[in-house]
Amino acid sequence: MEMLAIEVAEDHVHLYVEIPPQQSVGSAVGKFKNLSARFLTQRYPHLRRYLLGAVWSPSYFARTIGEGVTAETVLKYIETHDEHAARVSAQAEFFPKVAAGKRRARNKT
Repeated sequence: MEMLAIEVAEDHVHLYVEIPPQQSVGSAVGKFKNLSARFLTQRYPHLRRYLLGAVWSPSYFARTIGEGVTAETVLKYIETHDEHAARVSAQAEFFPKVAAGKRRARNKT
């Protein structure tokens, strides 16, 4: 697994990773969560008081490159997330047809 880009927000993290075909997305996410939680609690031991046993939530969102989403789109989103977050949702960025359909449905009411 190779991490190509990362952006850390206040309540979530964006990663752009290359995962070998033999590894599942879930196992890659699990490795990242495990290693980063270990690093954080070793580096900042006082966090353990506030985390109640878990650094990360059990959920995650994954999106693959292809089908209208290019590597350049993902990298640009991660690089510009801070200024972009206030203007456009991730759903509108990565699933423009779904977002457009929701806008049309909202405009009909």
